[in-house]
Amino acid sequence: MERIQKIAVIGGGGRTGQYLVNQLIEKGISLKLLLRHPENFTIQSSLIEIVHGDVLDAQAVDKLMEGCNAVLSTVGQRKDEPLVASQACINILNAIGDKPVRYIVLAGLNVDTPSDRKGEETAKATEWMHATFPAIHEDRQKSYSILAHSNAEWIMVRVPYIGFNGNRAEVKVNETDSPGSKIDAADIAAFMIGQLADDTWLRKAPFISN
Repeated sequence: MERIQKIAVIGGGGRTGQYLVNQLIEKGISLKLLLRHPENFTIQSSLIEIVHGDVLDAQAVDKLMEGCNAVLSTVGQRKDEPLVASQACINILNAIGDKPVRYIVLAGLNVDTPSDRKGEETAKATEWMHATFPAIHEDRQKSYSILAHSNAEWIMVRVPYIGFNGNRAEVKVNETDSPGSKIDAADIAAFMIGQLADDTWLRKAPFISN
């Protein structure tokens, strides 16, 4: 963590994102948060700088990334709003440019990669997502493709059903299939933070679960 001085956080106002923000604050790390509705954000710390804006706005993302050498994103698709995953990825990568900025992004287990060997349950969940929310599924898949063809220091963390109990447990990691059916948001946050200084999954999309 020595080389990380300031971290940009996208989705920090969401349920999973708040675990991420709190854990980063506990570690004494300075943050810049991109928030669409900062008036609704209740976490307070001298370590937090807020940028008012939307990840779909390239100028807001550029402002967010100034002075940051890592970015963590837990942003999800918003109901009845424009698709977010691929455009957010494009805006973040453009803001990073050729700088050595690590980009860690949260995704569902429905994203496919060339190395996958999805078991029956993961394959069923993927097919359900594809059939039920085809546009969202394709947009998230597009975001993976954008990352895979980039030169960025990216890690896409794929997760199953998310619980919000805050109870930490063992985290299982697998590159080819989801090792379980659920994970707590607190463990997602801890795993994502751990990837800031760990190259094990660099430019890969590991599955994690409890």
